Amino acid sequence: MNTATKEEGRVIEVAADSFSRKEDRAMPAVIEPGQATPMSMLAMAVKQGMSLDTIKELRALQKEYEADEARKAYNAAFSAFRAEAVKVIKGTTYGSGPLAGKKYAELYSVVNAVTPALSQNGLSASWKLTKDDKDWLEVTCTLRHVLGHSESVSMGGPPDSGGAKSPIQARVSSVTFLERYTLKAICGVSEQGDDKDGGDEKRKVEPDAEGKAKLEACASLSSLAEAWKALTAAQRATLNESKNECKARIQEADRAAQ
Repeated sequence: MNTATKEEGRVIEVAADSFSRKEDRAMPAVIEPGQATPMSMLAMAVKQGMSLDTIKELRALQKEYEADEARKAYNAAFSAFRAEAVKVIKGTTYGSGPLAGKKYAELYSVVNAVTPALSQNGLSASWKLTKDDKDWLEVTCTLRHVLGHSESVSMGGPPDSGGAKSPIQARVSSVTFLERYTLKAICGVSEQGDDKDGGDEKRKVEPDAEGKAKLEACASLSSLAEAWKALTAAQRATLNESKNECKARIQEADRAAQ
């Protein structure tokens, strides 16, 4: 006779001779759907004296179950974290180099911004230097949930030798940079006004069509001044370039007429 134990559609058959005293032991009770877990099945298997192989299989099933539950909890926690809409503010300005005058958020600013919301949802972030070669450094940032599931992002780069840094300063600078960007990546956050492709690109504003037509119809500087004055503030905000072009055209025409 075989005994069948069910858990979420899986059936584990146990031969009757796996019981040390089958004549004195009752067969395992049926576990109602919705109440069965690998741990309850494992406890029942131990109590009933099932074979070691069966117990090992149930233990493996328990580990799979726990890992799946941890993954679900991580996803729910990360979704709740994202709902917090964490803001990372650029508070530091580059003092020199090609990015002089542009702002960025230092590592501590990113950490301070994300940590409260991460902690409230059972999440924490940590880094590990996963490659430390002479000419290449790699940092891995891991986001971990209290139930054990974790996900990681890695990024690498050469030591930052710019600005007359010492060898150790060059390596520390790169590690800090990599920590900042891997943390932003794993958390899915961005600095407010984040640079695109390394530069701040201003959006081109389309000129007001009606106002532009009025400026282009002017034949003298005085009429241009009157037309400009008649425009609304919103129209003038889009027409500075058009006004200068019209002014240059009128001045060129006046010089040609002399």
